[in-house]
Amino acid sequence: MYKRVRLKDTVEVPPEQLADVSPQRVKRLLQDKPEGRMDEDVGSVVSVIEVHEIGEGTVLPNRPGVYYEAEFDAITFDPSMQEVTDGTVVEVVEFGAFVGIGPVDGLLHVSQISDEYLAHDAENQQLASTESTDSLGVDDAVRTRIVTKSIDERNPRDSKIGLTAKQPGLGKHEWLEQARKRREQDATAEGA
Repeated sequence: MYKRVRLKDTVEVPPEQLADVSPQRVKRLLQDKPEGRMDEDVGSVVSVIEVHEIGEGTVLPNRPGVYYEAEFDAITFDPSMQEVTDGTVVEVVEFGAFVGIGPVDGLLHVSQISDEYLAHDAENQQLASTESTDSLGVDDAVRTRIVTKSIDERNPRDSKIGLTAKQPGLGKHEWLEQARKRREQDATAEGA
């Protein structure tokens, strides 16, 4: 999900900063430029961590700065299909829950949360079971698997990641812990 990758990009150094075209200056300028950008090949650039090489500067007509090509290492977020990830519910809506997984949110559709019917409780910002006391709400920790991924490089906020929690070992952390305790109690009861 998180990777360290080597990238190249062009950065503009403003005229007032041309006396200090150091790796530290270029790193700060790069941090302002690609961080948060989505790219189909590398994912979302989370952080520029180290500048390795700064090329020769180029002046463009009618532009005040000098442009340098830089080679640098960055930490990127690139979720893979079928990857299992832990996240936190950030919003609950009628059709499901948005789960924060790194710098993006994935949609956990109501049909992919549980085998039980979950009704939307807008007042309490949760999806509540009509068959048990189970509910899923904002700030709940969940383990999910990525089942769909559509990256929009031009509008990263329009990127879509679909999640499921309908498999053994997936779901709200509290539900997983309760299931583990039930298994332990059953095993103890069988051994007695």
